[in-house]
Amino acid sequence: MAQIILNDDTIEIPNGEKIVNFIEEAGVPIGCSNGVCGTCEVEVLEGMENLSVRNQEEEDLGMEGNRRLGCQCMILGGSVKLTY
Repeated sequence: MAQIILNDDTIEIPNGEKIVNFIEEAGVPIGCSNGVCGTCEVEVLEGMENLSVRNQEEEDLGMEGNRRLGCQCMILGGSVKLTY
């Protein structure tokens, strides 16, 4: 099991799962879930290496550095600390 730490809450997520449903339940606003609206933009504070690589939808919306789209990320394992 992997972990997302979001605003001091720890969320258990199976390895290899998209994080979108889990972070939505924790309060991150989710719009389209298709990577086109940018509503679910999150900042990765720790553990970027534990997420899937940035995809084309994220590139198209200009995600760079430690910014990601919550609807497009998959957690590979380990722990990731996010804020939004």
